[in-house]
Amino acid sequence: MPTITLKLELYQPTKFKQAMYERMTQINTEFANWLLLHPDVNKATSKIFKEFSDEKFPSAIINQTIRDVKSQKKHQQARVFRKMWCSFNNQNLKVEKNGDFYTVSFPMLEKRIGVPVVARSYQQQWLDRIIDGMAKQGTAKLYKKKRKWFIALPITFD
Repeated sequence: MPTITLKLELYQPTKFKQAMYERMTQINTEFANWLLLHPDVNKATSKIFKEFSDEKFPSAIINQTIRDVKSQKKHQQARVFRKMWCSFNNQNLKVEKNGDFYTVSFPMLEKRIGVPVVARSYQQQWLDRIIDGMAKQGTAKLYKKKRKWFIALPITFD
């Protein structure tokens, strides 16, 4: 089954949302670096975040970060992360179509939000396949490149 990755640009996020994305990335990176040095990484669950911080942070992101850190520590012998972008698995990221616009919704610091994305014509057919259930989405990453925010969404299809 082949896999492709769609790089979807978030449509004009407000300064408040951009600051929230930056804050989420910062918390996630600090947690990942703390987790690398933790002696019980292999037994870690989302409850371990309470040892790290008293802040509210979505458990969906915490669990995905724990999986990523375990994998990179085991297979790549990671020592430190410069940036650990927030990841969302297929249960936590939802692709929807509202009229002519596509939105992706994922958990944020306070609540789950839907964000409109800029979908090019060649990306729309893949997003329609996800919505129709003909393609399966993988673990998406929220990242920033050249002052723009993106969602990297891997898709597996027959």
